Amino acid sequence: MTAFYRLPYGVRRDQLARASHLTVAQLALLAQHRQATDEDLIENYLTTYGLPEGVAVNLRVNGRDVVVPMVTEEPSVIAAASNGGRLLTGDTGITTTITRRELMGQIVFSHVQDPQRLQVWLASHEQELLQVADAAHPTLLTHGGGARSLRVRILPPDWVSLDLFIDVGEAMGANLVNTLTEAVAAKIKASLDVDILMSILSNYATHSLVTASCAVPVDQLKTKTIAGAGVAQRIAEASDYAQVDPYRAVTHNKGIMNGIDAVVLAMGNDWRAVESGVHAYASRNGSYQGLSRWWVSAGILHGELTIPLALGFVGGATKVLPLVKINQQLAQVDNARDLMGITAAVGLAQNVAALRALVTDGIQRGHMSLQRKSLALSVGATPTELPAVTQRLAQFKQPTTAQATAALRAVRQANLKK
Repeated sequence: MTAFYRLPYGVRRDQLARASHLTVAQLALLAQHRQATDEDLIENYLTTYGLPEGVAVNLRVNGRDVVVPMVTEEPSVIAAASNGGRLLTGDTGITTTITRRELMGQIVFSHVQDPQRLQVWLASHEQELLQVADAAHPTLLTHGGGARSLRVRILPPDWVSLDLFIDVGEAMGANLVNTLTEAVAAKIKASLDVDILMSILSNYATHSLVTASCAVPVDQLKTKTIAGAGVAQRIAEASDYAQVDPYRAVTHNKGIMNGIDAVVLAMGNDWRAVESGVHAYASRNGSYQGLSRWWVSAGILHGELTIPLALGFVGGATKVLPLVKINQQLAQVDNARDLMGITAAVGLAQNVAALRALVTDGIQRGHMSLQRKSLALSVGATPTELPAVTQRLAQFKQPTTAQATAALRAVRQANLKK
């Protein structure tokens, strides 16, 4: 029997259609979104599943106004990032700093009888092993990258991890790191009688930290009913609470990642790697904590967000997804460090907008106005019908699908009478 992935596209599609009882209309929808250029990207390709792309505005990063493409299905994400950017405007807006950008590969030794002796050997051969790594991908050196340093960690009961830190230039770098670590592992095995379990990239990018920070006069945060100083103090308290309660910290950080993931997707990078590394970083002190910190001093609200963010400007999906190049141009991103900076800035803007809403009017007020649009569209409202349908739904605190259907029916009946 021929393996499923070896079958021609049409045969795979027809098998799935019969097994799942897909209708003619459903098959037509799959065909409508099929893109031949995507068929070689993944195994068992069926169709291309699209997500909406918009842009966050009002953001000033390092003194430069930027427009940031974001890909997300959540109605409130881009609105919150734009609102947060507006709140944080000033001479420089959000400032970002990046001390270094290196990825880490691990060579994992198992069943080590004398870990200290292995540690000494690895340390004494560091320069030789770094040269082996560079020789595995010499073109990396021509782009200013290369293997930078080694670190040895002894882990119970009998594990040793040799951590290889690599400057991958502007690339996403996962394949580069795997190539270099495997070359170093082969050299070690040729020199020592050791059991190497694996050689692989780590997505915990602690050598690729980016910090986004801001300082905002509290008056910029005022609402119609609460003075700016009161809003700023409540934001700071919400930030403090996310440091002590993991249940709150998870949601606090999820709001930050709403913005970061949307930018990472738009820029053709690996949002899964970013998510795993960021959440590991949130637990670096032994408990899961909020990633951002907000505090008030002398009438100024200060905010700071530090996260591991190993993003690439070239390579990987950035080469095969045609919209990535356009998105880089829209954001005026010219290199990986620029991309890291604006992505972290969006996370900080997303966070302040969410916290301000949460500690003042409540999170649902802004969410529901956007959710009503999604609900209206889900029951079949056209773009021209949307304003009238959402206006009818505004009378309901938590509108249901049945209420949306009834509102759409009423709008259409009213239009027929005109």
